[in-house]
Amino acid sequence: MSRYGFQSQTRDTGSPVAGIIGASPAMEEVYQLTRRVAKSNASVLLLGETGTGKELIAGAIHKLSGRSSGPFVKVNCGALSESLLESELFGHVRGAFTSAVANRTGRFEAAHSGTIFLDEINSTSLILQVKLLRVLQEREFERVGDTSTITVDTRVIAASNRDLAQEVKDERFREDLYWRLNVVPIQIPPLRKRVEDIPDLVAFFLNHYSEANQRFVVHIQKEAIEAMQDYHWPGNVRELQNYVERAVVMADEDELTVELLPAVVRSGDSGSPGTVNLRGLDLDTLTQEVVQQGVRAAELEKAELHSFVVNRVEKELISQVLASCNNVQTKAAGKLGINRNTLHKKLKEYGLESSDGDLE
Repeated sequence: MSRYGFQSQTRDTGSPVAGIIGASPAMEEVYQLTRRVAKSNASVLLLGETGTGKELIAGAIHKLSGRSSGPFVKVNCGALSESLLESELFGHVRGAFTSAVANRTGRFEAAHSGTIFLDEINSTSLILQVKLLRVLQEREFERVGDTSTITVDTRVIAASNRDLAQEVKDERFREDLYWRLNVVPIQIPPLRKRVEDIPDLVAFFLNHYSEANQRFVVHIQKEAIEAMQDYHWPGNVRELQNYVERAVVMADEDELTVELLPAVVRSGDSGSPGTVNLRGLDLDTLTQEVVQQGVRAAELEKAELHSFVVNRVEKELISQVLASCNNVQTKAAGKLGINRNTLHKKLKEYGLESSDGDLE
């Protein structure tokens, strides 16, 4: 037992940098890709839902690279308007626009000999994407309002919480820039796909926020961990972090109990078939999948579209319940109200079979 009141699942996984928590197979695959790509100068595209830790992985790639002694510059492309973002990235000269009272160095120039991390790259305009493509291809640009060309040696790591391939199909993202960025893609798994990491993540945040708030919450109730592992976590690790901080602040004793968790977690939102969380399955997502199959949704017969949607929902339902049961098929079949043979056939049909085989 650890000092947090549960059996720690932490083991030596060769985690690439301190602060990245997780020993699940899904995260070990991320670690392997991170270590492999870090030694190169190739552009990296990090893909994953909001709150999955893409910035941490970007930082790990930088720290493990030959550029680690250089700057690591972060830019949230979704937080600024197009004009402000252009100035932020490339800098400007005095008089370039009304508020430009002095020359300013841009983020690309500041990241010379190091790494620049472009978060939410999918939010950039098509016009700005042209300028980003030039930097990636030619390693040069001009400050806003200037004609002098600046050359930089900067590695680019980009991140998106949307499917950039689909954004290209929808003509919201330039295909040539996509291929420049997508040299090495790394998919960061959502928390619901790595529930075995939750105890260690909770322990880490519990210790951090206990120290930050001068509290002494050092134990975790078993029922609290089980409730958190049954929850869907639409906000991923960031949502978990917030709930642990809240629990530490609200705790009267030295234990994080299930009562300290929000009602949505206590209710087991994704712990049973009747309450499984399907918020990630919206009409746009389903339509995108139809389009990816080379079929226009509008051209589908109603019966075909109905069958497609039903199968997609069933696949997501089985995936979530299986994850909540830590891939124990017998337990998952019981929650789904079907026998194990039927579940096995469904897993094979939907391509959800574990590479580790049947887990009991």
